[in-house]
Amino acid sequence: MTVMAKKQNTLLIVESPAKAKTIERYLGRGYTVAASMGHLIDLPKSRVAVDVENRFEPEYITVRGQAKILKELQSKAKKADYVLLASDNDREGEAISYHLRNALLKKNGDLKIDRIVFNEITPDAIRDAVKHPRGVDERKVNAQKARRVLDRLVGYNLSPLLWKKVKNGLSAGRVQSVALKLICDREAEVEAFVPEEYWTLEVDLRKGRSKFPAQLVELGGKKPSFSDHESVDAVVSAIEGKPCEVRSVRESLKALRPRAPFTTSTMQQTAANRLGFTSRKTMQIAQQLYEGVTVGKSHVGLITYMRTDSTRISGQALSDVRGFISEHFPDALPDEPRFYASRKSAQDAHEAIRPTYVKYTPDYVKEYLSRDQHKLYSIIWERFVSSQMKNARTKTVSVDFVVEDAVFRTTATTTVESGFQAALKTLKSKETSKRLPSFAEGETVEVVGYRPEQHFTVGPSRYSDATIVKTLEEKGIGRPSTYAPIISTLLDRYYVVRKNKQLAPTTLGRIISDMLGSMFPDIIEVGFTAEMEERLDLVEESKQEWHEVIEEFYGPFKKQVDHVMETLESIKGVLDEETEEVCEKCGRAMVKKLGRYGFFLACTGFPECMNTKSLPLADCPRPDCDGKIVARRRQGGRGREFYGCTNYPECDFISYHKPTNSNCPRCGQFLVEKYDKRRGSYKSCVNPRCSYLHTEEDEPTRG
Repeated sequence: MTVMAKKQNTLLIVESPAKAKTIERYLGRGYTVAASMGHLIDLPKSRVAVDVENRFEPEYITVRGQAKILKELQSKAKKADYVLLASDNDREGEAISYHLRNALLKKNGDLKIDRIVFNEITPDAIRDAVKHPRGVDERKVNAQKARRVLDRLVGYNLSPLLWKKVKNGLSAGRVQSVALKLICDREAEVEAFVPEEYWTLEVDLRKGRSKFPAQLVELGGKKPSFSDHESVDAVVSAIEGKPCEVRSVRESLKALRPRAPFTTSTMQQTAANRLGFTSRKTMQIAQQLYEGVTVGKSHVGLITYMRTDSTRISGQALSDVRGFISEHFPDALPDEPRFYASRKSAQDAHEAIRPTYVKYTPDYVKEYLSRDQHKLYSIIWERFVSSQMKNARTKTVSVDFVVEDAVFRTTATTTVESGFQAALKTLKSKETSKRLPSFAEGETVEVVGYRPEQHFTVGPSRYSDATIVKTLEEKGIGRPSTYAPIISTLLDRYYVVRKNKQLAPTTLGRIISDMLGSMFPDIIEVGFTAEMEERLDLVEESKQEWHEVIEEFYGPFKKQVDHVMETLESIKGVLDEETEEVCEKCGRAMVKKLGRYGFFLACTGFPECMNTKSLPLADCPRPDCDGKIVARRRQGGRGREFYGCTNYPECDFISYHKPTNSNCPRCGQFLVEKYDKRRGSYKSCVNPRCSYLHTEEDEPTRG
């Protein structure tokens, strides 16, 4: 179907005003571009609105607060000869177009309405889309409907259960609960881990003017293992003063392949690791770059659609980038284009995320972008351009030195051919290579000194935005459009909080996850959730009917909900636990309650007495103090949280590190949680006079 050449009055409806502003400039006279502001018609928030007796048909209404926008669009459509629906090319976008089409036809049954899609907001892409309209894709609409109904049935059955059994105002989601379980399981591993001490031995060697370190890799024909300083000292004493000879010199060449252009998942992971962006921030900035920014005198979408699981690149984009590489990096242009395999579960509806115009280099657009926009655009541009360049090649020299029965090794890597790395700046790896002098087997080198080093084993890390997104993708949970919302929902509900850019469950989150895990193991089981995602994909492919997917799930689920509602004892009474604490304001007993941020103590005299205080986390480490350590903030509640003694001001103990539930195996005092960029999260003894897990860089703790 092709738009008539003399069409004078066309209304084109997109989702956002920013996108409308960009597109209107491209189409010119005869076109009016308006924005729907997302979903105008959806399920109501106040009730289930799914008819479980009638094939699970949803009851849609105009979204509260959106009636005015819908009325304005209906009014504009009445004046138009033709309407084009241009919401995003995914399931949610298709559902928006579907509902909008039906709402417009209710007011004007003769109105001509079509659907257009595009992967990038550029003049050519928009004009081409307008020339090739189509109808609404009912398959995508049904897949979105199935997901929406499924999530509504889970949420509106589990939430009342949580209100009755745990705490009023709680809510649970189908996919978010699975992600919460992953985070809680990892937290249990973090808490259970107790670091173990081990030692390594390095030797400083010299040949001529060159000085370089070498690591002990073999002792008596075996891999060395030292649990204490004494065992390392024994080795040093045995070999000190003995000659050091070169045993072997090995060279190896290695080819480094460039990475594929970004998908939604890999973009979020890289933005988190390289730029420190949360998933939500990454997607917000990507949306801005996609919808369009002003570059010079032009308003242009700088990147293609940012919700995709495909690494596919269009033929025109490949031609453009190869031309760019030929001009700017001629030595790095391969003979043929590179193609990358997408994940097995990829829908491949969109291209990979790439710049719309490769000529718009990060340096060229820098003055037109905010700092964060420029950072994200830079990694997208670099990843795309480098993906079509030659391999980089490196040479690694590895030299083994022998002193008695001890073998020390040093390595050095140098770049032989830069290849794709020539296009990297923000994504360039930090140079850690060193150059070594030339060696001949059998020659001796001077030993300058030995350096024993103490280490502690590092336990599992909490999930970060990058690692939870990677895990969700690997396990088939969620889709490109849902990764960021999953994390945001858990944070907004206070089931999870950020600690040093890592995700940690709150007490409330762990209680909910434990209860759902024991009562509904299938619902929050990773394999079950991944299988459900696959079935939703089958609905979109017209290989399964959406009602059947819901029906097969709902029967057993509802039966289990009713069983749990009848048999599970409420834990509300358990949460409001009696304590021996006495309110210092009115003398009544205090109870342990669960609040938004965890447990706290509250006076039983509420509401007459509204006294609350923090729950003790540990015993005060001062030898002559019987106080407890609690979380505190400076007067006014602002500033950094710290941990102090309840006997203040008589006891002025302060720590800026949260006590853990583990005690030091050496002195018996509690361990605290610390963090630095080099080691991540780790535990250390609160006692500054105890050597357990302390380093020279550690901040001293008053005590």
